[in-house]
Amino acid sequence: MRYFTPSPAHHRLGLVCLGVGLQHGPLPTVGPRTLDHHVAVVITEGSGWYQDAEGPRRPLTAPALIWLTPGRPHHYGADPETGWDECFVDFTGPATTTYTELGYIEPDRPVVPLSDTTQARAAVGRIARAARRGNPLLEVETGAAVHELLVALRRARADLAPDGDPVLQALARDAFQPLSVAAHAARHGMTPAELRTAVRRGAGCSPKDYLLGIRLGRAKELLAATELPVAAVARRVGYDDPAYFSRLFTRRVGTAPVRFREQQGRAVPGGWSDKIPDPDDPPMLHVG
Repeated sequence: MRYFTPSPAHHRLGLVCLGVGLQHGPLPTVGPRTLDHHVAVVITEGSGWYQDAEGPRRPLTAPALIWLTPGRPHHYGADPETGWDECFVDFTGPATTTYTELGYIEPDRPVVPLSDTTQARAAVGRIARAARRGNPLLEVETGAAVHELLVALRRARADLAPDGDPVLQALARDAFQPLSVAAHAARHGMTPAELRTAVRRGAGCSPKDYLLGIRLGRAKELLAATELPVAAVARRVGYDDPAYFSRLFTRRVGTAPVRFREQQGRAVPGGWSDKIPDPDDPPMLHVG
């Protein structure tokens, strides 16, 4: 186990690592205790239990994640006979608020079944290697790896398919159709409220914002890679009113569609294409 004390400047990076550890076998019971920072405990082998402040003990079997969040009393331990293998990372920083809003950190769901721990263990391993004494890049390297760890844990959740939530995949497929949120929900046999809950858990935003992000991303690709008029781009991403599309694009992207195209045209050599790029096989720039 190693513990660190990042400086205030490092905290401004958003996430800082406070410690890392890898343990196995019969281990001492943890708690009851309450922390002032976050800890991700990844159980890779074995079984044990977890308990909230006043709730019953719940069984826990690897692979699994225990979220320890600030101010939440907790108590947990490995099976006293067989033990378990674990790796853990202590971290804090202002970005924890955003990761929580996006559903990557779930304070109300302290035990999360995982489908696989390979990528999470790799991220913890990078933290452990960066933690060698005398490493001048310690705080920055470990902080960057915490971001990577949170993404890996999000991908490894057992309640999601390997390629993500099927509901999100279906929304992405139908994003350019002129459908209301209620119509999207009906396609999945869900109420709008159920769809909002599913998308919030899977993507950390509302269905409207999720669909908008996909539409604007595709609009950027078309503006950058084709000479289609702005009105045609608007229609291809689901907007019949080009003026409304332009206002929306400007508000969300920060620049007008025509200006965005000019910026991309100056930055990317090779001229314009007369082909509509395939979203699943975007054109690549070869330099040589």
